[in-house]
Amino acid sequence: MRVFVAGGSGVLGRRLVPQLVARGHQVTASTTSAAKLELIAAAGAEGVVMDGLDGAAVGEAVALARPDVIVHQMTAISMTHAGKPDIKHPDRWFAQTNRLRTEGTDHLLAAAEAVGVPHFVAQAYASWNGIREGGWVKTEEDPLDLLEGTAAYVGLKALSRIEDLVLNIGGAVMRYGAFYGPGAIDDQVELVRKRQYPLVGRGTGYSSWVHLDDAASATVLAVEQKATGVFNIVDDVPAPASDWLPYLAECAGAKPPLRVPVWLARRLAGDQAVVMMTEGRGFSNAKAKRELGWELQYPSWRQGFKAELA
Repeated sequence: MRVFVAGGSGVLGRRLVPQLVARGHQVTASTTSAAKLELIAAAGAEGVVMDGLDGAAVGEAVALARPDVIVHQMTAISMTHAGKPDIKHPDRWFAQTNRLRTEGTDHLLAAAEAVGVPHFVAQAYASWNGIREGGWVKTEEDPLDLLEGTAAYVGLKALSRIEDLVLNIGGAVMRYGAFYGPGAIDDQVELVRKRQYPLVGRGTGYSSWVHLDDAASATVLAVEQKATGVFNIVDDVPAPASDWLPYLAECAGAKPPLRVPVWLARRLAGDQAVVMMTEGRGFSNAKAKRELGWELQYPSWRQGFKAELA
C-alpha cells in the first residue's frame, strides 16, 4: 500500500515508519524540519517537508504521494516546539498541537477528499481520561471525560472532534495510552529522578500505558486491515498512580516519589494532574486485540519500564 504518515518524524512516527516499510509498504512521511529528512530516508521512506497548518502545502504533499491511506500523527509536544512541559496550563503547552488537531486535521481530510484517499487513520488519546464514574477501566463504548471548565478542556475537545470527523468518513481512531519508549518520557523520568514528580493524595487514579513499538504495530494493523471505528491502544495492565509511579522511580534508579495533598497539587500543578492522580480511569484493550489481532511486545508497563530504564 501507499501510506502517507503526517508527522512521520515525531516520537511515534519514528517507530511507525520503519514498521510500515518492513511490511512492504511504500511510505511517504512528513516532517516540519528539513534536517529530519535523512532520518526518514534511513528508515526506507520518502520524506517531505510540510507545515500541517498550511492547507495548500498539505494538499500538495498528499496529491504527490497519491496514498491509499493517510495516517494522522501530527503533534508539536516536544520541547523544540512546545517548550518546557506545563502540566498546570495544558491549553498553553498544547496550543500548537491543538491547532494541528483541529486545523491540521481539516487540511488532511480536505486533501484526502480532493485526491480520493479511501482510508484515514488518526491519533487520539486514552490513558486516564475515561469518564469518572463506575469502574476504573473503560471500553470504547464508555464516554471520555473532557474536563469541561478546566485548562485541559480545549485539548481534550480537539481530540473528541477528531474522533467525530474520522468516524464520520469510516476511518479508524487509535486511542493511544500514555506513551513510553525511546524519547517519549525523558522529561518525566528527569522529574522523577529529581523527586519533582510526586504522588497526589492516595494515588488512586488509574492510567493506561503503551510502548511506542506496540502503538506502532497496532497502527500498522489498522492500516493493513482498513479498520474502522475506535480502538483503545493500551497495554493489558491499567494501574493506579500508587503502583506505576513508584515502580517507574525504582526502574529509573530514583528515590520513591514524595506525596503531596490534593489541595497543594491543584495549586501547583492544576486540575488535570489532580484528576489523573486521584480519579483517572484507565482503558481496556480487548477490542483491539480481538478485532485487529494485536499482540503486544510489552503486555505490561512493568516489563516495559524495566526494559527501557533498568
